[in-house]
Amino acid sequence: MPRGPLKTTSEFSQDEVHSVLEYLCTDANIGISGETIAMRQRAYGLNVLESDEEENLLVKFVKSIVTNSMVMLLFGSAGVSVLVGNLDDAISITLAILIVSTVGFVQEYRSEKSLEALTSLVPNFCHAVRDGETKKLLADHLVPGDIVRFSTGDRIPADVRIVEAHHLEVDESALTGESEALSKTADRVEAPVAVAELTFSERRNIGFMGTLVRNGHATGVVVRTGSQTEFGHIHAMMQDIETPRTPLQRDMDKLGQQLSVVSFGVIGLIFLIGLVQGKGWLEMFTIGVSLAVAAIPEGLPIVVTVTLALGVFKMAKRKAICRKLPSVETLGAVNVICADKTGTLTINRMEVEYLYTAADGLMNVRANTLETIGKTRSFLQLLRIGNVCNNASTDDRGSFIGQATDIAILNAAMRALHFDQRERINRLAEVPFNSETKYMQVEIAPEGDSAAPQVLGSAAKKNVIYMKGALEVVLERCTMFFGANGGTEPISAAVTDGIATHADQLSQRGLRVVAAAFGIDTQTMVFAGLFVMHDPPRDGVDQTISRLMSAGVRMVMITGDSETTAVSVARSIGIPVLGDHRGCMLGSQLDRIGDLQLAEHINDVSVFARATPKHKVRIVRALQQAGDVVAMTGDGVNDAPALRLADIGISMGENATDVSKEAADVVLVNDDLSTILSAIEEGKNIFGNIRNFVTFQLSTSVAALTLVALSTMLGLPQPLNAMQVLWINILMDGPPAQSLGVEPVDPEVMKQPPRPKNANIITRRLVTRVLVAAALIVAGTMAIYVSEMQDGEVTARDTSMTFTTFVCFDMFNALTCRSVRRSVFDFGLFSNTAFNFAVAGSLLGQLGVIYLPFLQRVFQTEALGFVDILKILVLSSSVLWVDEAFKWWEAKKRRETTEDIQMSSV
Repeated sequence: MPRGPLKTTSEFSQDEVHSVLEYLCTDANIGISGETIAMRQRAYGLNVLESDEEENLLVKFVKSIVTNSMVMLLFGSAGVSVLVGNLDDAISITLAILIVSTVGFVQEYRSEKSLEALTSLVPNFCHAVRDGETKKLLADHLVPGDIVRFSTGDRIPADVRIVEAHHLEVDESALTGESEALSKTADRVEAPVAVAELTFSERRNIGFMGTLVRNGHATGVVVRTGSQTEFGHIHAMMQDIETPRTPLQRDMDKLGQQLSVVSFGVIGLIFLIGLVQGKGWLEMFTIGVSLAVAAIPEGLPIVVTVTLALGVFKMAKRKAICRKLPSVETLGAVNVICADKTGTLTINRMEVEYLYTAADGLMNVRANTLETIGKTRSFLQLLRIGNVCNNASTDDRGSFIGQATDIAILNAAMRALHFDQRERINRLAEVPFNSETKYMQVEIAPEGDSAAPQVLGSAAKKNVIYMKGALEVVLERCTMFFGANGGTEPISAAVTDGIATHADQLSQRGLRVVAAAFGIDTQTMVFAGLFVMHDPPRDGVDQTISRLMSAGVRMVMITGDSETTAVSVARSIGIPVLGDHRGCMLGSQLDRIGDLQLAEHINDVSVFARATPKHKVRIVRALQQAGDVVAMTGDGVNDAPALRLADIGISMGENATDVSKEAADVVLVNDDLSTILSAIEEGKNIFGNIRNFVTFQLSTSVAALTLVALSTMLGLPQPLNAMQVLWINILMDGPPAQSLGVEPVDPEVMKQPPRPKNANIITRRLVTRVLVAAALIVAGTMAIYVSEMQDGEVTARDTSMTFTTFVCFDMFNALTCRSVRRSVFDFGLFSNTAFNFAVAGSLLGQLGVIYLPFLQRVFQTEALGFVDILKILVLSSSVLWVDEAFKWWEAKKRRETTEDIQMSSV
């Protein structure tokens, strides 16, 4: 048994087969014995992905409370409310805590399921050779040194060094992101001297746990199991990565801290003023604490939760499932989207884009119908060869099965020919494609071929060979090409150069080129043409990227594919790539530079090629350290760690692995990148609504605090009694305030750049609006209060006028807070039905308070006259007109700035 840590799969791939078997003390034909198995199982453990012991649910719930500064502040205010006898406030605050904490706990519990999904990729059973016998056993029991066998349709049960391979092709897209199945071989890999570690795709003799065998069969020796496999490393990365707090959560934490400071400041100030005035310290302490509790917006957590929940429902209708409540708001702050190419920007399915023949040149399949193309003799013959020299097929549901290149060619041929040529021929022999010969060849009987005999003339009675593969391999066997008249013509140097030039230009664009030929002798073939294919971009993805970039969101593409393919796809869909290869960075380059150098160059790079899961994590982390709010999209296991680390992980859910779905915050059901646009729009709107609510609530709180504090300092009787303060508190936290959270989307919201990562929810502009509104409310209310209190005593009429004035001010203030930039006359009085009902209900309630006898007794009010109500409405509307004037002035300045920029650009 090998001593110490096992070699890496990169190191194993560079060793000869006999060296690997000797290192692991095993035999390719006999395997290992039962005694050896027991020893290695004790040394290396089971072949499973182990997670840390799950934390107790109660502990998680408590943590969700004690780590939330806003919730702890509310707990403190609830306790103080009990001490001063205000049980109503204590109950409402406690309910808010329970709602918010429970929602957060449930979301946190669900997010932990991401680690469990990886186990579904490990096959339950496998075929292993032990003591010279092939046995079917649980993959969990495999150990290093076990000899395993696998074939088409199997998932590889552990990381294995291939000992023997027969036409083996493995789909590693879930691990590497490469769309094309890779050919595997038993030969050792020659590593470049400067390369410290080979990429996954370069380890051509390694089969990775969980990857799918697409073609052929093979025998391999297990070199790593469980947590030591490449999937195990991804699993460990996900465990080590802590899900970052969202910008909104950070804002709420900061707001809680700020309100704490303000609350203690209010307590201290009122306490000192009272002592100076000669009042008792206990009395002043009670007043100060009551005011501080009133300043804390206990309705804020509820409004945030409800607003986010409504955003989640809206996004679900748009085919985006938000697994965590803050996710949809976080999208509004995203300024960089890291998109995985395969399956996200492209459809993860090869398609023929061009056909080329020496006779008729290049034909764009997309620009022309395949029926039209099939009427041209040279293209018809090319498609016929692609159909016959093909091992792809369809299942009962009509879905294609087979290797990606074969599927793409068969799909094009079937659409043009309308039937499968293989049903009418007799295939006599086949030479399957492999990475060494680089071609596939079939031999058919002449009586089954209706086209080749006409071309080959006297040789038609012989068997016909159809071939497809790499251009250099096929072309060197050709002495003629298929002519425009349906006959054969000799290949000249000019024709050869033309074919090579077209192939080279197409390859430089990241397209895959497959040549085809036919004949009766493999050394005198007839060149038929080229199939040119690629993994095409998703429909409309270029328009989506353009709109995202116009909204201030930078696109970064990350892929396991080659640099040429990556850059070609990026440019075709509108992602800007700097010239001289500065805009593209390879995974090998990432390995050679440190985090500091990466941070310096990260803003110049828009494409990362040959990237591994480790690279994706480094890229996301570097962007976050640069101050960006990063969204990561993907659908494979290789994307999972980066999805978990990103500020917002987005899984393209239609063809996504369970691992990527569970690691993500948002799952796009329809795999449409444009859905992200809708999510960003909704996220920006949600944050705007929350900020509007905060503006309204803080302005009301400041006004109420100032009104009471000013009366105390001036030695005046309190203008509002306890029941009236309670009613105002209900309005401040109740339906009028909460209806601001469902304000419709502002059509101008996408023109606003993403908010900075360190932006505070409390801005200078918000503070200005709060202070101006509070000053107007206090000034107007105090004016009514002082003018009514002529005899020095506070009567029921005095409090009724003062109370109603404050409530009306509050309703007009709520109307102004519906938008920070737009005029009331712009967004319309009736665009938010919930707000209209809330305000109408509040005003009806206020009328009941001053006109219904039993409520008059409770609130100590009396009926007011029509002139009184008119006077109050005119005065309280001042807060609306002042705000409208501010908005008009700011809009004017914005227009002038825009005109100046346009003039300077001209």
